[in-house]
Amino acid sequence: MRISRRPVSVLCASVFPLPSSRVSSISTPPLARPRNSSKGLGYSSSLVSRNSMEGAAVDEKSGDGRIWSSREWERSIDMGKKIFCNRSLNMKNIVAVGFDMDYTLAQYMPETFESLAYDGTVRKLVYNLGYSPELLELTFDWKYMVRGLVLDKKRGNILKMDRHKYVKVAYHGFKEMPKEDKIATYGNTLIRDSFDEPDYALIDTLFSLAEAYLFAQLVDFKDKNPGKIPPGTDYARIYKDVRAAVDLCHRDGTLKQMVAKDPGRYINEDLSIVPMLKMLRDSGRATFLVTNSLWDYTNIVMNFLCGNPTSANSEVGIYDWLENFDVVITGSSKPNFFHEDNRAILFEVEPETGMLLNTDNGILLPQIGSTSPRIPSKEPRKACKVFQGGNVAHLHRLLSIESSSQVLYVGDHIYGDILRSKKVLGWRTMLVVPELEREVELLWKLRDTRKELQHLRRERDLVEDKIHCINWSLKFEDISADEKQKLNSDLHELETQRENVRCLHQLAQRECHQKFHKVWGQLMKTGYQNSRFAHQVERFACLYTSQVTNLSLYSPDKYYRPSEDFMPHEFDILA
Repeated sequence: MRISRRPVSVLCASVFPLPSSRVSSISTPPLARPRNSSKGLGYSSSLVSRNSMEGAAVDEKSGDGRIWSSREWERSIDMGKKIFCNRSLNMKNIVAVGFDMDYTLAQYMPETFESLAYDGTVRKLVYNLGYSPELLELTFDWKYMVRGLVLDKKRGNILKMDRHKYVKVAYHGFKEMPKEDKIATYGNTLIRDSFDEPDYALIDTLFSLAEAYLFAQLVDFKDKNPGKIPPGTDYARIYKDVRAAVDLCHRDGTLKQMVAKDPGRYINEDLSIVPMLKMLRDSGRATFLVTNSLWDYTNIVMNFLCGNPTSANSEVGIYDWLENFDVVITGSSKPNFFHEDNRAILFEVEPETGMLLNTDNGILLPQIGSTSPRIPSKEPRKACKVFQGGNVAHLHRLLSIESSSQVLYVGDHIYGDILRSKKVLGWRTMLVVPELEREVELLWKLRDTRKELQHLRRERDLVEDKIHCINWSLKFEDISADEKQKLNSDLHELETQRENVRCLHQLAQRECHQKFHKVWGQLMKTGYQNSRFAHQVERFACLYTSQVTNLSLYSPDKYYRPSEDFMPHEFDILA
């Protein structure tokens, strides 16, 4: 049975930038931005329209709960909050919208949360795994690492590569590898390296940034103090120990206990979450939450996000936030959850006690007066049920999903959330990339620099063509001595010109690179190629955006359409 959708009145929003005269007459309410948020290093490769940027009022105030359907909505959306489309998605075909929790609905503050995780990992290395107490003096720079990097476990190197898996930036610990060493190590293989497990580790989630930074520190520490590392410990073992220490921090509950005591210290507050969920539900969609976190922690975080920030320390349980969902599944063990052949048992969670109640092969045992767990579509919504474990087949049954393509799932983990749900199930997907907001803003500010870089590349190509032409004439044509002398003089001038242009281009490119990040540059680019991370986003995410509540800035019935693709032969003509 398909979940019915109640009609909503739809305001038509143009997908084209408004004329500047129209934009200037629009009163623009504050943009939704989480309170206490701090802008980290952000990245994107999206092309930016001049009108769309100039027509968007940027306001640093926190999210105020205004959504697409509010009376004040008529305005341009700031580029940093737009939803970008890789493949067409008609929301009218979506009957259920699902969310991950950690780093999707709950955006953690890296300067506090990742620092907490880092400190806990270091302590586990020292007190549980026998590393030198000197490690306790190490400090954490939460801005240094970015997503999309690859750790070479065997060699102790940290790599950034393009979509073709060519290594463009490489560091050994914190020391940049010379170009010759980089090419010798990663550029001369007859068979392209896959750069995947087990020899490599992919930094594809914000949770991984602290452990990547600690790995780099330990590589440097081992190189400088080989006698202070446990005997027989190579780079691969260091990485394995770091991962073990991270797991210990999560297993003993240290991190989550600290967050539970003071969620506002570690999680950005966003007042647009509840209005967004309400808008989706009012439009007739089911909403669900699938998280790897267990019920006790999930309840604390969701209470904070949905307006009950003090309930963590309350003796009486508060579960009002459940009214925003039809189904909540905790302890899901993603990505295994997305495999229908996963035989994990589905338990119902009793919110008041946290006790688990078994179900009959994934089907809820009928309650008195009811023969089905399905939620009526026209009657007032009942409080949703909470589960633990299970698999995607259970979820489809609970929501009466007929086709996987009717589900849109929003997450932050390119592998755990997006790739598996897309490849295995065919769900529609939206990736949350918080770094994107700052990257789009920088792309706009640096648009003239990027045009200059393109100009310098073309100039260099033209000079090189002239050099090749003269060299050909000198080698193959029968010319007089005077002509030969003149050609050699012209050749010398052109080679000097080429070197000058090359140096100008290299300097401008390095400066542009460092504007985004002093070490790794743009998240979505390596030089002129899309990065490996950007390639994954393009392949597996139907939509991507900087924060989950950007969904509230668009109609729940919107038809998302991608921009036109350009081949190299079309770009100079059509782009």
